[in-house]
Amino acid sequence: MKVVILGGGQVGFNIARYLSGENNDITMVDQSGELLRKLSDSIDIQPVVGYASHPDVLEKAGLYEADLLIAVTASDEVNIVACEVANSLFKVPKKIARIRNKSYLDPNLHWLFDPDRISIDHIISPESEVAQTISSSLQVMGAFDVKSIGSDEVKIVGVRCEHPSAILNTPLKFLPSLFPKLEFMIACIYRQDSMFIPSGEDKILIGDEVYFVAHQNYIPEIMRHIHQDSIYGKRTLIVGAGSIGLALAQEMEATLGQQTTKIIERNAARAEFVARQLRQTEILCGDALDAEILTEANIIETDTIVCVTEDDKVNILAALLAKQEGATRALILLNNMDYAPLVTSLGVDAIISPHAITVSTILKYVRQGQIRAVHSLKEGQIEIIEAEAKETTNVVGLTLEDITIRDQIEVAGLYRSGQFFIMPSKTTIRVGDRLILVVAEASVPKVERLFAQRPGYL
Repeated sequence: MKVVILGGGQVGFNIARYLSGENNDITMVDQSGELLRKLSDSIDIQPVVGYASHPDVLEKAGLYEADLLIAVTASDEVNIVACEVANSLFKVPKKIARIRNKSYLDPNLHWLFDPDRISIDHIISPESEVAQTISSSLQVMGAFDVKSIGSDEVKIVGVRCEHPSAILNTPLKFLPSLFPKLEFMIACIYRQDSMFIPSGEDKILIGDEVYFVAHQNYIPEIMRHIHQDSIYGKRTLIVGAGSIGLALAQEMEATLGQQTTKIIERNAARAEFVARQLRQTEILCGDALDAEILTEANIIETDTIVCVTEDDKVNILAALLAKQEGATRALILLNNMDYAPLVTSLGVDAIISPHAITVSTILKYVRQGQIRAVHSLKEGQIEIIEAEAKETTNVVGLTLEDITIRDQIEVAGLYRSGQFFIMPSKTTIRVGDRLILVVAEASVPKVERLFAQRPGYL
């Protein structure tokens, strides 16, 4: 597949890194020749220096032959115009644009980006995606990551195993008999900087980060076995009222009605503006690195502090100070993931990477075949993929055992006729089935081929 990526920032780089490893032809456009040279040293791309929406630059990037355009420059306007030019002049089949400004994303203007008005097939809004991810994580105390898969009723939950329990040091094949009333599946384990899909002989160890799949009704009980302090927290403090902080507060007001939410914002004008946008959230103007403002926010009774300023160092320090002053759990936004091992060792409970979230969203539209959703874990080491078996796809008629590959592809669940089954076995795949697959990075192309249209199908 020929892919042209506009913008060599963190999102553009990570998308290129994922796709270049899958035998795709990647061209990247950016105004900085120095940046492109650095990127070319680490990933296989064709660099093009220039302004991303200019027709001559796009022609030089080979847009006449492109299957996909991904516009993720820092400018919404450049991304929009580039997609228009790609459609009008180069007839690019699929165009994805990152749009960040809330003015464009006003719900009352949803018609603005209708396909018959603007030539963008899919819009990515990082702030909204990050806010939804954090809001989901807040619903499960003790989890550092919570994602809906297939429907809102089934989740994949990430939890760090820090306490002794019956789940630890037990071969996974014995867990169903040990917990017969709990339907869940250990999808993958992160240990010593490596993520893997476990077999029935593997065990969970203290210090592991574990992702499991379960129906939401079972999650509280599962978490109690894994994480001793797993209760649903009701008191949240947000540090930073920027775009993400405001979007998170709005998301929480809309979906988590019983939450008590407060925001600390350093800039007085911004605090006043955000206060007018929110109905149920208390706004405090001050510096979150000041213990006095934390005391005013009643930090000692706060279940979770969420630090989402634009400064990684402020997020880290505010989280650590808040935990020292009494907060139970700390989640932080982190742009530079090089800090991640350090901050988790210091006591930060969960790290939210806006770039990783945006990349996962884009991958849903990039993946070939009948791929409905993609969740990328640990920089793409493992992907959780939801795929649908259509009449035209290669997978119909195969059994689940046929598509399972040890350490590479595992079937976590199956949706059929409105029901969800955890780790089904000896099942022949039918038209309309939706499979939840745990896939190692090297085997993603195999999954795409399984769910691609059969050759010669009319």
